[in-house]
Amino acid sequence: MRKNTAMRIAGIAAAGIVLATTAGCSATGGDDGAVTLNYWLWDDAQLPAYQQCADDFTKANPDISIKISQYGWGEYWTNLATQIAASSAPDVWVNQGSYYPQFVEDKQIEDLQPYIDKDPKAVDFDSYVPGIAEIYQVGDARYGLPKDWDTIGLVINKQDAADAGIDEATLQDLTWNPDDGGTFEQVIAKLTVDKAGKHGDEAGFDKNNVAVYGFLPEWADGSQGQNLWGNLAQSNGFTYSDVNPFGTKFNYDSPKLVETIDWIASLAEKGYAPRFDTQSTLSRLDVLQSGAGAMTSMGSFNQLMFKDKASDFVFAPLPAGPEGRKSAINGLSDAMYAGGKHKDQAWEWIKYLASADCQKVVGDTGVIFPANKEASEASVAARAKLGLDASVFLSYSAEPDGTFLIPITYHGAEMSQIVQDAIQSVALGTNDAQSALTDANAKVNGLFE
Repeated sequence: MRKNTAMRIAGIAAAGIVLATTAGCSATGGDDGAVTLNYWLWDDAQLPAYQQCADDFTKANPDISIKISQYGWGEYWTNLATQIAASSAPDVWVNQGSYYPQFVEDKQIEDLQPYIDKDPKAVDFDSYVPGIAEIYQVGDARYGLPKDWDTIGLVINKQDAADAGIDEATLQDLTWNPDDGGTFEQVIAKLTVDKAGKHGDEAGFDKNNVAVYGFLPEWADGSQGQNLWGNLAQSNGFTYSDVNPFGTKFNYDSPKLVETIDWIASLAEKGYAPRFDTQSTLSRLDVLQSGAGAMTSMGSFNQLMFKDKASDFVFAPLPAGPEGRKSAINGLSDAMYAGGKHKDQAWEWIKYLASADCQKVVGDTGVIFPANKEASEASVAARAKLGLDASVFLSYSAEPDGTFLIPITYHGAEMSQIVQDAIQSVALGTNDAQSALTDANAKVNGLFE
């Protein structure tokens, strides 16, 4: 086991995630030349679409079958680290921008460019949403083919908004700043209701006895803040690092981030958001659907959760900050294990996953926005048929610099734990944002010395 891999596994375990061992992950081959490839993903909502892709692929390639394994987010990365350490990783796995550089550094994933050079018509890069394919390039090497993309928006309980006297047009054009929270905080206050029926902006509101919180923040957001704080901080003028991708000097001690974290933490102090040490173990979206919260931020990849109650919720873009409206944009890829025994077959599967045929299957479900532009449009149409307006997630492309990449760099797992611990200490009230983030930034930059 390499030292870096051992350290990462230890770091994951320290985060409170139980290590699990999964036997028999490497590809198997029969005497007749048939091969079974192992493919891993983490999103259970996407599993049916990719199973259909696997069935279609095997029908066209009878000698290659695909065994798909799905794990929850935390378990996924823990199991993957364990299997890599045991030289038994899946042949192909779904990769994420913040994680893949560590696999590159440890030579655990395969450069796909030689396969593309031998098979130049296999991949139509012009068919993808601009900028997505480049996420997984390091110099002349390419460590994944485009899979999908996502942005972040808001979801609001429609009845709660009506009861607070907030019209839907207001929700579509919120503003934010770290000083008074702008119209975003005003709306959050109005949406908050105590057990006596008083709203957060009314005299006599009891912040210690809240029935419905106006906003449900995301505090378990690594070093990216993709689901909340990163978006607000970017709209406040924060940048993660000197360059991105592959920055080496980070800015987590920036006053722009400090005041953003302070503002988010202040929502709980005012009773507008649950305290971090007492918040439900349910996901924010589950709490929202239970009626205990009125609004939260969410990724486009979660919108289909609301398909059975589409008429009960409003979807809106993130608020515009001092530097405009900003959303993180992220794109996943499919990676090939460098230690795999059937790389040519794995390439055929990766190539098919990135094809218009497979991505159309996925797009037609509406679960995610595939990297292929036409398949992405199909996803928007599929959601519209379910009463879900996905336009808010596309709106950032009309804004100047409306999207930004989450940090893509080496030491991603270590960075995520360091920064998340610091930010959660602020949420818990055990540290102030300036001290916590200054210390975290020194530790992060120390990883690159």
